[in-house]
Amino acid sequence: MNSKITLSVIKADIGGFVGHSSVHPQLLERARECLAQSDLLVDYHVTHVGDDLNLIMTHRRGMDDEKVHRLAWDTFVSCTEVARELKLYGAGQDLLADAFSGNVKGMGPGVAEMEFAERKSEPVIIFMADKTEPGAWNFPLYKMFADPFNTIGLVIDPKMHAGFLFEVHDLIANRKVQFSLPEEMYDLLVFIGAPGRYCIKSIYSKTTGEIAATSSTQRLNLMVGRYVGKDDPVCIVRCQNGLPAVGEALEPFSNPHLVAGWMRGSHHGPLMPVGLAQSSPTRFDGPPRAVALGFQLAGGKLIGPQDFFADPAFDLARQKANTIADYMRSLGPFEPARLPLDEMEYTTMPEVMERLRQRFVEAERPFVANRAG
Repeated sequence: MNSKITLSVIKADIGGFVGHSSVHPQLLERARECLAQSDLLVDYHVTHVGDDLNLIMTHRRGMDDEKVHRLAWDTFVSCTEVARELKLYGAGQDLLADAFSGNVKGMGPGVAEMEFAERKSEPVIIFMADKTEPGAWNFPLYKMFADPFNTIGLVIDPKMHAGFLFEVHDLIANRKVQFSLPEEMYDLLVFIGAPGRYCIKSIYSKTTGEIAATSSTQRLNLMVGRYVGKDDPVCIVRCQNGLPAVGEALEPFSNPHLVAGWMRGSHHGPLMPVGLAQSSPTRFDGPPRAVALGFQLAGGKLIGPQDFFADPAFDLARQKANTIADYMRSLGPFEPARLPLDEMEYTTMPEVMERLRQRFVEAERPFVANRAG
């Protein structure tokens, strides 16, 4: 038997209650029933953020395991049947294929997985977001693993001082590149500062070589060539003992940063850290939400969760997010509240441009006086 544990977080939007705001309790119950019947898993936890159903699973079958991915897919299909019975909004929205084909990657659901040997103490945080895209994790992951003003362990912990390796994916060209930090920090920032295209996929310790964090990087609109909602990413972060402390991993969310998504996936808004009880976005279908659930792994068992952002210490972050949301909403359909045109190409924008194409004529060049002499 594989001595390592695999932690798989697989999510999908398979029906919103009401609108895009939440997941109906019957879907959560059906998902638990499906996972409980399987002998593939060591443990599991079913939860949701907004209208996304999240399956947190541990097993010893390794990453990209066909049987585990099929279990997740079949669970989402079964939950979709319930969603259709209840006439929930967008039932089966993230299931882009008619049948399972060996792996859920590229089929709609978001996936974050990592395999590792459990340490003497193995704290992990599962970050889950709604109404945003995979690049939403770029800023907090950079702060956690590269910014000494956020993570003092980078300065004073000998196990962290050497830095980390960042694997970045180009979601448009389907390529990846690795950066060694801190020496290539400026090169990294050139790319991850454009989160709509370049996303931090995984982070590795340079001291031990072990994986420290990983995220989902699926973009639905790139899979199907049309707007089907934002991708609502998930992220796994291991903590302590040569990795960021739990508090260092949570600290970036004390300052809400702007992310793409929000209403119709077409606006910028603040990523608001919330507890599970506050994770159903309502205002303009938002603002975008982030939830952090902490677990201790013990022989693959998920001990927890601890609902970290329910802490009142994040009240000021939520207040700041609301203030930012007020300002962004005041701009209406104007950039930067609305996404730039290259990000709008999967909405109605191409249809409008095609309809008006014949009305565009060449503009006369403005007269420019010759100032020579």
